Amino acid sequence: MKKTRVINSNISRVIAQMGHFDTIGIGDAGMPVPADTEKIDLAVEAGLPSFIQVLENVLSELEVQKVYLAEEIKVQNPEQLAAVKKVVGDTPIEFIPHEEMKKDLSDTKAFIRTGEETPYSNILLESGVVF
Repeated sequence: MKKTRVINSNISRVIAQMGHFDTIGIGDAGMPVPADTEKIDLAVEAGLPSFIQVLENVLSELEVQKVYLAEEIKVQNPEQLAAVKKVVGDTPIEFIPHEEMKKDLSDTKAFIRTGEETPYSNILLESGVVF
């Protein structure tokens, strides 16, 4: 059995296949996922698991050089923005329009759906390198 925190086999597989500049998305229960993007659905019920719980889990194993958040999170969900900033630390954040984020999901390796039900709780993680 794996000793690291990411024990979901699909998430672990996607992380292992990530290359430099590849992206993976994590988001709320309502984010529309393009048909050609792999969706890893973890949602059990409203709030379970939370967006932050899943983000922390993925960040424990994935080297991230940049994150993308919806511009709208600044006004519509400042509490979640503060939580994300705390979790990502010094990782650079780029804000993009939510509509652009939805389009960018077509280029991600996968999207992890959580049970989160707060607005604009979506993120794109850009893979870095460990060397």
